[in-house]
Amino acid sequence: MLMLSDEILMQVDKPARYIGNEINAVKKNADEVDIRFCMCFPDVYEIGMSHLGIQVIYGMLNEREDVWCERLYSPWGDLDKIMREKNIPLFSLESQTPVKEFDFLGITLQYEMCYTNILQILDLSKIALRAKDRAEDDPIVIGGGPCVYNPEPVAPFFDLFYIGEGETEYDRLLDLYKECKKNGLQRRDFLIKAGQIPGIYAPSLYEDTYNEDGTLKSFEPLYEELPKVIEKQVVTDFDSVYYPNKPVVPFIKATQDRVMLEIQRGCIRGCRFCQAGMIYRPNREKNVERLKKLSLEMIKNTGHEEISLVSLSTSDYKELEELIMFMIDDLKKLGVQLSFPSLRIDAFAIELMKKVKGINKSSLTFAPEAGSQRMRDVINKGLTKEDIIGGAGMAFDAGWNKVKLYFMLGLPTETDEDAREIPRLANDIAKRYYEIPKNQRNGKVNITMAASFFVPKPFTPFQWAAQYTSKEFLDRSHVLAEELKNQLNQKSISYHWHESDTAHLEGALARGDRRMADVIEEVYRQGEIFSAWGEFFSYERWEKAFEKCGLDMMFYTTRERDKDELFPWDFINAGVTKQFLWKEWERALNGEVTPNCRQRCSNCGSISYGGGVCYDKG
Repeated sequence: MLMLSDEILMQVDKPARYIGNEINAVKKNADEVDIRFCMCFPDVYEIGMSHLGIQVIYGMLNEREDVWCERLYSPWGDLDKIMREKNIPLFSLESQTPVKEFDFLGITLQYEMCYTNILQILDLSKIALRAKDRAEDDPIVIGGGPCVYNPEPVAPFFDLFYIGEGETEYDRLLDLYKECKKNGLQRRDFLIKAGQIPGIYAPSLYEDTYNEDGTLKSFEPLYEELPKVIEKQVVTDFDSVYYPNKPVVPFIKATQDRVMLEIQRGCIRGCRFCQAGMIYRPNREKNVERLKKLSLEMIKNTGHEEISLVSLSTSDYKELEELIMFMIDDLKKLGVQLSFPSLRIDAFAIELMKKVKGINKSSLTFAPEAGSQRMRDVINKGLTKEDIIGGAGMAFDAGWNKVKLYFMLGLPTETDEDAREIPRLANDIAKRYYEIPKNQRNGKVNITMAASFFVPKPFTPFQWAAQYTSKEFLDRSHVLAEELKNQLNQKSISYHWHESDTAHLEGALARGDRRMADVIEEVYRQGEIFSAWGEFFSYERWEKAFEKCGLDMMFYTTRERDKDELFPWDFINAGVTKQFLWKEWERALNGEVTPNCRQRCSNCGSISYGGGVCYDKG
């Protein structure tokens, strides 16, 4: 067992990140379990502790008597430096055991900009960065999360990937590990057997080749018993599946310092830019009675004073009104606030908003994504200007005066005029507020426009699209800013945008192939970690790494793909077919809207899984 001394803890920011022993943390006797699993979120503690997926897998694995799952987060830069200088191996939170002594190291990949932190975790744990260099007794390094729908940029660093929802096949994988360990099988033998479990991908057992133009030529398994296509795993019985009613409570304030109640998984909408809306299909709702029970249990077991309803489109949950009324009646008595993620403006009922307003007086967040109707049709947002103004008006009439609006710049076919429509729309929303008689207003209106830069992602209709350069992103942002100066209500509107260099790099990593691993390792060895954080990120360092490895970043970003190009992720079946995605790409270019799943089935392919809307459609 390792412990950071008080002397070291006094030298780092927020030492509570590293001491464990939080409320609901699981402690077991290491001698009484067969498998020790270290679950890692490769970012700082406050971010990782806010992630629901980690809490689900952590609780689910610890339900097994033969498994002890512990947690791990990336050491911040100050502790990273000390650990290297003093040669301190990275260790788990619960038992302070060196990571290298675990059977499994599970790493969730939630966003591409954490890729260098994967190498930080491995390096500080004294585990070889490349899977091919690992010893027989090293942990099996397994990745999961949304980024594994294109695992190839980081494939050489992992022994296994889990494609799909973790509640389905982990038991089978762990049982296989116990059996192989008991029978004395070698590491590679276990990987071959594991690769035959649905949803499990062993990258070292597959080979890629390339055409002269740099595009992927072939991708094949090295053994006949391995599948050519990895099928994503999906929870079809969403009501009975495990859910953590005693989540771990952080010692310090996390990004999401509240109870997170997942009300549904998947989305019926089909926004063409949204990877989550595609890879988490089909849509599945949790029974409202179970949600009521879970909400009370989780508040009791955590002491949190706020509960958030988690889903991709909360307002599409069929029993939303009943659930909210229950929370207003029962949770208000406990002093618990209710918060929402981004909502569809067209789905609001004014009476419901008024009642929620009595609990939560914070700002409302909406995501029109585009300013012009043409662009909203291209991305299949399914919102008209009348929907947006009308929805905002209902919110204003109910007493809100703070609204956050999320947009994207650099979407396919976007023009300068489309960008100018964003501040015009914000101005029209502010104008609607000031139509309320002055004596009935709740002070001045405050509208925040936040613009991110579009990044094409695998398994979306926009996976074929060319991405803007950093300069093009900034030019488009300046067009928006200039137009804002022309609006009458500009003093009521603030504007923020994300870093263009970060978005451009994210695009390269999102659609990269296995050769990208060389770039990631090179930039890590040059000191790059926490690329999602401005104080650590160096675009110049990444550019030099691409150059040294002989790869062109623009090949992965600004190049529009051909219809029949073989993608690095085409060996994965994510439910939605490539034929469906191409059809949606063509509809996007023509500005055609596709109805949502409850209006009409579009034959995306996810009906093969059953459940949710697909089952309802029969």
